[in-house]
Amino acid sequence: MSRLSGGTAVAGSGWDRLAQAVADILPPAEVDAIWVFTPLRREAKEWGTAVISRVDGERRRIYTARYGLAIKGKDRGKFEASVHEVGTGPLEALARLVQEAQRRIDDEQPPVSVPPETWFPPPPADVPTDGSTG
Repeated sequence: MSRLSGGTAVAGSGWDRLAQAVADILPPAEVDAIWVFTPLRREAKEWGTAVISRVDGERRRIYTARYGLAIKGKDRGKFEASVHEVGTGPLEALARLVQEAQRRIDDEQPPVSVPPETWFPPPPADVPTDGSTG
């Protein structure tokens, strides 16, 4: 289960599945900040959005990651995710890039910061995390 700062569980399995989808696309070691918005629930579906900051060499890249999860009905468990780059700039431009990403999302509630090391799934036990080959 993904965790917010302070150890509070992030509601819904959608976050866990989104974190895995992001890890499949972006190198988790390059992600230096994540913010999650309150999930929206309507009828039989839940939607979640996260803003992700990634350090890529001398540039900072900002992404939005979104999921849709059927929580009721015959499609229960159906999951869809997307990850889109929404901004890039110098490393020191984090605050401005995140503000622009939040404006594009158009959410009234401010996002919650989540440490990347608690959001991403742990690596498989047989894969070294220090870069060594064994």
